[in-house]
Amino acid sequence: MRKDIHPENYRLVVFKDMSNDYSFVTKSCAPSKETVTWEDGNEYPVIKLDISHMSHPFFTGKQKLVDTAGRIDKFNSRYKRK
Repeated sequence: MRKDIHPENYRLVVFKDMSNDYSFVTKSCAPSKETVTWEDGNEYPVIKLDISHMSHPFFTGKQKLVDTAGRIDKFNSRYKRK
């Protein structure tokens, strides 16, 4: 294994699924400008996710449409037959 290729700044980070407000804490080196106070009273950086294992159809067995950017409405308005 090559040396000095992995980041050194791993820290605890909160990942928050925006579709169902599920959050979990894990180690990451991903950058974040926002912080959140976790259940233990400590403040951690937060990374917002569109989908996680709690909302993904493969894990839940339910098909759920996540349209956070309004792409479906843009598509429908662009290609709507007159």
